Amino acid sequence: MFFNLPTLLTWARIVAIPLIIGIFYLPVEPGTRNLIATVSFIAVALTDWADGWLARKMNQTSSFGAFLDPVADKFLICAALLCLLYLKRIDAFIAFIIIGREIAISALREWMAQIGASRSVAVHMLGKVKTATQMVAIPFLLYDGTLFGLIDTHLWGTLLIWVAAVLTIWSMVYYLQKAIPEIRAKVR
Repeated sequence: MFFNLPTLLTWARIVAIPLIIGIFYLPVEPGTRNLIATVSFIAVALTDWADGWLARKMNQTSSFGAFLDPVADKFLICAALLCLLYLKRIDAFIAFIIIGREIAISALREWMAQIGASRSVAVHMLGKVKTATQMVAIPFLLYDGTLFGLIDTHLWGTLLIWVAAVLTIWSMVYYLQKAIPEIRAKVR
């Protein structure tokens, strides 16, 4: 279904991306921009959990929703990474690893679907942990300050985004290992 509540939440996540980026163009003090962007990102990221929960609870799961949900996640993560790169809060190497993996695995999944082997690259818990780590690291980096007078969010965000990069590579290797036997079988 294109327009049930869970799918509308997923669409809202996509629509919110330019709004979050636009926050950094507001004529307000940088700390205020950081706070607004952080809160906005967290609210939008929570819709990822909410749309899946609602789809299952309301029995409104659909193949379109299953397609759109990870696309929305990738858009949100990639847009945030590009924003953080522009703000010089992450290294280009990190952005390249994470965005490159998303493109490569999306292409791999599309190809595997074309050869009838999409089950071999179905979403795995490792990919979910990778996404969750990214979704925690990014708000820390967006905030870029001291939280509650104790937590250096830039430091913790940087550590977590490096952990996310390692998980990103690890999950890519996992999916490639799952796909290679299927690819070999189809190429022969």
